[in-house]
Amino acid sequence: MIKSIEYLARFGLTLQILKTALSAAISWFVATNLLHAEYPYFAAIAAILTVQVTVADSVDKATQRIIGIIGGVLLSMLIGHWFKVGALSIFFVILIGMGISKALRMNPQIISQVAISSLLVLAFGQFKEGYAFDRITETIIGSAIAVLINAVIIPQNAIPDVESCILNLSKTCAQTLVSLKALLDTTTRKTGRSEVNALKKEYQKCQDTLKLAEQSLKYNLFLTRKRTRLSRLAVSINKLDHITVQVRGIRRGLADLQQNKAFGIELAFSEQLERAMEATATCIELFGKTIVNASAENLMALSTANEVARAEQALCLRELKNIFSLETLRDVGSILTDLSRIVTETERQNSAIIANS
Repeated sequence: MIKSIEYLARFGLTLQILKTALSAAISWFVATNLLHAEYPYFAAIAAILTVQVTVADSVDKATQRIIGIIGGVLLSMLIGHWFKVGALSIFFVILIGMGISKALRMNPQIISQVAISSLLVLAFGQFKEGYAFDRITETIIGSAIAVLINAVIIPQNAIPDVESCILNLSKTCAQTLVSLKALLDTTTRKTGRSEVNALKKEYQKCQDTLKLAEQSLKYNLFLTRKRTRLSRLAVSINKLDHITVQVRGIRRGLADLQQNKAFGIELAFSEQLERAMEATATCIELFGKTIVNASAENLMALSTANEVARAEQALCLRELKNIFSLETLRDVGSILTDLSRIVTETERQNSAIIANS
């Protein structure tokens, strides 16, 4: 089925177009054969305008259209008692309708819908009895069918996009941490700001993708499992946010060390700290892989990496006794604390999976 849709998409027949055509056809059929509506094209038009990429967008579009039509119908019926159809009545019905909608801070689409509906009802409602009521009823029918079709037939699945962003974020986070080793060299001019800024942008991209995914699953009763999966991914993204905060803290700690006039640590400790940073970076990348695929292999690899990182950090702690500058000791201690917090976040992934199994 999916392969057939991908093949048709090459010729411009995308899934959304197919859903739109089907929604319009079913709306016309229901309005004509089941309800014997006099104006079935209103149902089809509503269906065409309601089908969007996500169910949430379709519900929003349907709501805006229905509110706009009801407002326009009520306004035109009111003005129709005082004015005959003509340039003056059309001017007033559109002016008042759009003015009230704007004053109530309604959506621009609702404002235009109020104007269109009020014009049509004013023009035809006086000549055809039941026109206004039929316009509301058939619009609701078409909108409801469009939302249902969008929810049932291959709804958008944005979870793979979220998983891809998580992998990219964890990888970028690990690479950023490794790149910060260069700040241990007092002769370098690097500050790590560009790397950290790139990391922040990657996290924001991940957040935006998550919001789009949540929007795509909203109001869809047929995707409960996917919503559960997405909620767990959201928790993991929050953990990655904590990790990025620690990485930024490490950058600040290393920057403070560079500015410290009393900065001076032995080469052996510097190399040990680098190994601890590398081991912690490995935990971050494996953490991302475990979020996406919690296989036994990935869990074992993450558990092993956590143990290695803890061991490397412990070796750094043992060497703190050889640092006599209080300022240097403070900055190094801050860096090691952040490294420890990162590993703590990655260790929680194993605990959460075991608890859910």
